[in-house]
Amino acid sequence: MAKARSSVFRSVASHAILLAYTFIALAPVIVIVLNSFKKKLAIFSQPLLPPLPSNYDPVGYVTVFSRGNFPLYFFNSIFVTVGTVFFVLLFGAMAAFALSEYRYRLNTVVGLYLAIGIMIPIRLGTNAILQILVASGLISALPWGPLVALILVYTAAGLPLSIFILSEFMRQVSNDLKNAARIDGMNEYKIFFRIVFPLIRPALATVAVFTLIPVWNDLWFPLILAPSESTKTVTLGAQIFVGQYLIDWNAVLASLSLAILPVLVLYIIFSRQLIRGLTAGAVK
Repeated sequence: MAKARSSVFRSVASHAILLAYTFIALAPVIVIVLNSFKKKLAIFSQPLLPPLPSNYDPVGYVTVFSRGNFPLYFFNSIFVTVGTVFFVLLFGAMAAFALSEYRYRLNTVVGLYLAIGIMIPIRLGTNAILQILVASGLISALPWGPLVALILVYTAAGLPLSIFILSEFMRQVSNDLKNAARIDGMNEYKIFFRIVFPLIRPALATVAVFTLIPVWNDLWFPLILAPSESTKTVTLGAQIFVGQYLIDWNAVLASLSLAILPVLVLYIIFSRQLIRGLTAGAVK
């Protein structure tokens, strides 16, 4: 009886702690969304109160959709983010499979070389990256060239961490399973896509979340590589409401609220796989 009560108490306590952490994490998001529906004076005088008839004002959303082409900005951000996540997962998983599966003399050296990008921020090479992309004609030759350039840059930035994480998960896949597939006549590509790839879905979800959030929220490279109206991302588009002497807080909060929604939806979709990926191997 005592053990049952102790187990129930631990379960309740763990759920309470989880709810507390969730509230702490979501509190800033909730405050931003609530204040996006309020008058400017209420944003500063009553920041923690919900929208009421006395302070409700959707002028921020009206301004967002009247002054900026936010549907296009959302499409550009989704295009860049989805493209980046796809290539990071594909090339990162393939490189991790090669490093974990095939042993040769320079295996460790190649692994360190591929992972060195974790320690060196890609923004240090912004000037060289811009020169290379301009010289290649990618930015000026095609209408969507700047968006493709963003995908290439973000893919290069995300691959080191992707390879580092996925290679550890690749080593946990049973060699007997892969050898049995080889005996049955499967080539390496089929082994990778049909056997290994499905088994590392938690790790893939973890890498996807760690990749998409910085890409979606980034302002630096869109400002440099894709500043035109037709290629702006959501984060860059929100800057039109931030002036040197005046900030339209209603529009800024409304644009931030709209930008949060896709990331929040994707996080909810991948949350179970993300938790499995982060906790894999922690409990035996």
